[in-house]
Order: sequence, then C-alpha cells, then structure tokens
Amino acid sequence: MTYCVAVKLNAGLVFLSDSRTNAGLDQISSFRKMMVYEQPGDRFMVLLSAGNLSISQSIREILQTQHIRDDHTGEVQTIWNVTSMFDAARVLGAAVRHIYDRDGVALKRTGVDFNVSLVF
Repeated sequence: MTYCVAVKLNAGLVFLSDSRTNAGLDQISSFRKMMVYEQPGDRFMVLLSAGNLSISQSIREILQTQHIRDDHTGEVQTIWNVTSMFDAARVLGAAVRHIYDRDGVALKRTGVDFNVSLVF
C-alpha cells in the first residue's frame, strides 16, 4: 500500500509520500512517488502517486511533454504554459487518458486493473 498526503497549513503546504514498492513478499524496493515540477518565480506543482507503478511512471514521464488543445482558444497547453491549476489538472487528466488508451486493454487482457491515484 502506498501512502501520500498533502496538507495545507497557515505556514504553507506539506507534501509527504512513502517510497516503498513491492512485487511480493521478498521483492521490496524503493521508488520516488513524489515529483516536483518547478519554474522558480513562476510555478510550483507537486504530484503524489499511488497504485500501479508502471502506470504512474508512464503518466509522470509524459506529463512534462503532454499537451492538450484548448477547445475555446485552440492553444496548445502543457503544465509549463497553463495559467491556472485547473488547466494543469486538465493536462494531467489528458496524460492519464493517454496511458489508459495506450495500455488499458492490454492490462485488462492480462488481468491487471488500471489502478492509479494522484494528488496534484
């Protein structure tokens, strides 16, 4: 089980996540489940992940380059050029859908659920 939490305090924000992964009783390792996306002086975003590690890794890897076209303006959006957290969350959602479209059927065919939880 993965643990991650974000807490808003008067003094600021706190993000915590564990790093333990396991694929059985004797296959325990660690992997970073918290990613920080930052452009100093402009934006600071944190992504905490839980669930299937291959899915969350795939989402994290494409998030930096994933883009969506805004339905109203036609502008291409990434987490690096959006002007709100709402739009950043839409880009993240597009990344999740992209991985689901790419891998969901193959995972289901092998009996693996598409399981990922994200705090952004």
